[in-house]
Formats: sequence, structure tokens, C-alpha cells
Amino acid sequence: MRIRILYHDHCFDGAAAAAFFSRFAEGRFHPDAEFAFTGLAHKANGLFTDNMFDGDENAIVDFKYSPDPRLTWWFDHHQSAFLSPQDAEHFKNERSGKKMYDPTFRACTSFIASVAREKWGFHAPDLDDLVKWAEIIDGAQYTSAKAAVELGAPAMKLTLLIEGIKGSEMVHKIIRWMRSRKLDEIICDPEVQREYQPLYQKHLETIDLIGKKAVCKNGVVFFDLIGEDLEGYNKFIPYYLFPSSVYTVSVSLASFRTKVSVGSNPWVPDPLRHNLASICERYGGGGHPRVGAISFEKTDIEGARRVAAEIREELAD
Repeated sequence: MRIRILYHDHCFDGAAAAAFFSRFAEGRFHPDAEFAFTGLAHKANGLFTDNMFDGDENAIVDFKYSPDPRLTWWFDHHQSAFLSPQDAEHFKNERSGKKMYDPTFRACTSFIASVAREKWGFHAPDLDDLVKWAEIIDGAQYTSAKAAVELGAPAMKLTLLIEGIKGSEMVHKIIRWMRSRKLDEIICDPEVQREYQPLYQKHLETIDLIGKKAVCKNGVVFFDLIGEDLEGYNKFIPYYLFPSSVYTVSVSLASFRTKVSVGSNPWVPDPLRHNLASICERYGGGGHPRVGAISFEKTDIEGARRVAAEIREELAD
């Protein structure tokens, strides 16, 4: 039995969800299963290809729905879970009982853990810490921006590595280690430390870079990272630098896309006036009510900048 698990790549919750789902599938259904992992990224088009669903069973966790008949399992918690109304309708008519959606969960890992326990009686106590940290990280449940940026806990260090490393090979190793090893053991592994230390140095440099480029006006932090050698950044840096800010809008260039990121300050006490996922959906993106993103073709830098300016103006209004 070969099970292909497609997960949200370069995301702690995506990796943790893949690890937890594999333990669940192994422990409850297929004790001799072989697992293969594929990281998925949000792009301007073409999220799925025909050769992705090559397992005896195929699962998607923490990523958008696919109506492909070869898909066996699906778990997601994003508001923007469907690529089209047709996909949403396909899911509504789904009767397998193995495709699940609940946007009220902060993390996909905790969603899978909850459903696995309640519906199939599966519980892996040794993964409770993994589930807890997926909730903290994906739900932005840090005690402060300082805690989120200064990376004190092993899970937060692993988040930096998972989000920042190029390619998926190391992420796949971490997923396999997450299945049975404690997070502090994983981050202390010499192979992991060799990758982590340069990324941590880059993280410190990124704090300085965003501090130089960012402008905060009417509660909205904006910065443009086009031209910088930077695939991503810790999304809490703007609130670390501008504690009284409410929203962040940024433009960045990755190896496969130009991206507009939109976020909100988790430590602002007042209710937010905007649903960021809904705003991003208008431009073909999506996410959660408090955080979202839009992917553009890599060459469409001016299009991304135009949309970022429109969103920045809307949030500041």
C-alpha cells in the first residue's frame, strides 16, 4: 500500500498535518503503508497536475480541494478552500466520509487530530505537542510579537527552517521525523542545525531590511521586497517593528511567483474591520480572515504592486 500525501509546502502546519495524517492512516487503516510526500504551493494557475495522484490512496492536507476521482482523503481549514464554485459543489456531493472541511479550526493538524479521535477513535499522545504547536503557529497564538520573532521554542525554530529552506527534501525529512521524534530532538539534529543557522542569520538580516523598507501609515505597514534575495519572511516582523500597526501589505518575489501578502496584528485588541481572505479572493487569492495572500505570475510584478496599492488603500480607509 502506497499513500501519497500532498501538503501545504514550507508551512509548519502543512508539515505537521502531513506527519499526523500519516500516523493516523498507518495506525488506523494501513499498518504496512509506504508514504510519499509532495509539497504544494499556491500559484497563479495550475495547482494540481495529473501525475500527482499516483498512490494506492491519495490525500491532500492543509491545501485546496481537488475533485480528482483518485483523491481519497482531504482535510482543510482555510476559508478559501475551493478553486471554483464547481469544486465547492463537488465537495457538497461527496459521500465517502473521508473528505473534511472546517474553517473554524486554527490549524489543519488539530482538525485532523480531532476528527481522527472523534470519528475513528485514533489518538497518538506522543504527537500532542506537535498538535499544540501547530495551533500556536498557524493560529498566531504567540504571547507577543517579540516571542514570535525571537524564536525561543524548538517549534518556532523549525518553522523558520521549514518556511525558509529552498526545495522540499529537508521538509520531507522533518515530516518523517515529526512522526515519532520530539521537536527539540529534531531541531538539535546536526543536519538540521547546518541548515538552520544560516537561515537564522538571514532572519536577523531580514528584520533590519524590513525596518529600513517599511512604511506605516494609518495603521497599515507596507514594504516591497522585489529585488531582494528573499523567498519569504517571518510574518510577525512588521508588528515587532510597529507594535501599534493593525495590518501589513507586502510584495515579494519567489522562484515561481510574485506574491502579495496581507496580514493583521494578532495583538491588536479591537475587532478587525476587514476579512483579509475575502479581500484576497477578489484578486484570485485567499487564506484566513486574519491573513491571506495572492499569487501572480513571476513576471507580473507591476500587477502585484498595483493590487498591493489597492489593498493598502482599502485597509487604511
